[in-house]
Amino acid sequence: MSMEPYKGKINSITDTPFGYTLSMIGGKWRLVIMYWLIEYKVIRFNELQRLIGTITYKTLSSQLKEMERDGLIIRTEYPQIPPKVEYQLSEKGHSLYPIMEAMCQWGEEHR
Repeated sequence: MSMEPYKGKINSITDTPFGYTLSMIGGKWRLVIMYWLIEYKVIRFNELQRLIGTITYKTLSSQLKEMERDGLIIRTEYPQIPPKVEYQLSEKGHSLYPIMEAMCQWGEEHR
């Protein structure tokens, strides 16, 4: 792992590659949502909320919108009644899988 100083203009941690990565996986729910999307490949909103258990409708909705905006997930809406919406990881979201694996490995070694 390279922790060499970042050569670009830095006003805050968010201006560094490390800060950008943190913005993609940071927060209480992003990694939890990504975990379930990895496990289930494609999942509907209510199913995801049930799996997480302790997340409110509003929070999950907000997190999914942010993750879609950041390019981490793909939202597919089917024009039917009742509406059907499914979520899955995008290629960019899948590219974070090695980071999640490393976190699991670290947890195994240090718990």
